[in-house]
Amino acid sequence: MATITFLGAAQEVTGSCHLLESPALGSVLLDCGMHQGGDAVERIQDEEFAFEPASIDAVLLSHAHLDHCGMLPKLYHEGFRGDIICNRATAELLDVMLHDSVGLYLRDLERTNIRNARRGRPSVAPIFDMEDVEGVLGLCRGHAYGERIEVGPAGVVAFHDAGHILGSSIVEVVINEQDQQKTLVFSGDLGKHDSVLMNQPTTLQKADVVLLESTYGDRDHRDEESSMLQLRDILKETWRRGGSVMIPAFAVGRTQDVLFHLGCLHHEGELDNWQVFLDSPMAIAVTRVYDRWLDLLDGDEVRHLSDVHRTSLETFLPTLNLAIDTEESMAINRIKSGAIIIAGSGMCTGGRIRHHFKQRIWDNRNTILFTGYQARGTLGRIIVDGAKQVKLFNEEYVVKAQIETLGGLSAHAGQRGLMQWIGNFQPQPRTVLVHGEPNAQDALRQKLWEEQRLSVEIPARGDSIVY
Repeated sequence: MATITFLGAAQEVTGSCHLLESPALGSVLLDCGMHQGGDAVERIQDEEFAFEPASIDAVLLSHAHLDHCGMLPKLYHEGFRGDIICNRATAELLDVMLHDSVGLYLRDLERTNIRNARRGRPSVAPIFDMEDVEGVLGLCRGHAYGERIEVGPAGVVAFHDAGHILGSSIVEVVINEQDQQKTLVFSGDLGKHDSVLMNQPTTLQKADVVLLESTYGDRDHRDEESSMLQLRDILKETWRRGGSVMIPAFAVGRTQDVLFHLGCLHHEGELDNWQVFLDSPMAIAVTRVYDRWLDLLDGDEVRHLSDVHRTSLETFLPTLNLAIDTEESMAINRIKSGAIIIAGSGMCTGGRIRHHFKQRIWDNRNTILFTGYQARGTLGRIIVDGAKQVKLFNEEYVVKAQIETLGGLSAHAGQRGLMQWIGNFQPQPRTVLVHGEPNAQDALRQKLWEEQRLSVEIPARGDSIVY
């Protein structure tokens, strides 16, 4: 008997964390992600585990996005010393993601404590620090796709390409108990079939239980070609108005897709005289990791690149300027028009994009271009939902910039892709929807029943199932 308890990304899209317990496997976490939205320091300080971290034998990590890995430093700080098992590229990205994330958290916490001191309030102690990041990285074990990894007394784990971001994995867990073999498949985040940089998600056919993500369970995306045309038109219209474009950057995956598309427009003579700025030290570091793994990325467009351009996404876009330090970031403010500014964070929960909003969100010549999912409670979601005013650095700013969403660049499969992927399993497995908001999950549940006669479960946080 195995038990799965859903501790995050249950009827929500952040904080992915599921506890799998079995005598054959031990106590294993599928992901250990942070929730996103609201004040970053308050959010992280409020994170609590529903288990004793020292009791966890291993973490099976689907990929390096923070909503799947961001609480690993806290897990280590509170006593976890098991293996963190993932794909090799994920292990390399984890180094970048956690150092950057924890660095931002500690700087935000320092500013919070300065404000608290001025107001006579007690200081807030960090719940993790850089020593915990180093501890996490020391436990990380990277493996190739398809490799069979023994976990626990009688468990075997394999990672398969999820096509979402570099290193993203579908996690297959096989346990052998009392002469019975049971297979759990955790989809992680599935990519879409026409991604320009990523492979298509691996299709599997046999499982007793499948945990299926449902981020876009209620809709499909534009195709990549339509997105390219939409991007071109948004740039032309903003150029005509004499404005600039701000793109909140998801450092892993989306930023590299945006750079690739901008490179294509440049080589087609469609980028006018735009100055392109990548204003995110983390996204710059991640892009260089992508460059080291480009030979594994198999999108049709990547295969058609020349050998010269295929060596680096940076050189593919020769108008790209990298803003690494704070002074370089602030210098972008002196450019009044014709700037494409790609800056973190993707949901506008922190990072340099908020500083660029402060300079430009009130000017109707400018455009804010969203390229990925905006979770409930995030500043990005508030803006996408049509807010007329937003608070930045404790001041109110009117929103006059044009708001656009480039849905076709999402790194997630849409409704049709999710249905096609789960439809490959024969016989139909017990299917549980995770990583989705209730309306998206309800829509996917209805569609799966209508077209495949597949009945699914939708657990709330804290629910468990036995299989």
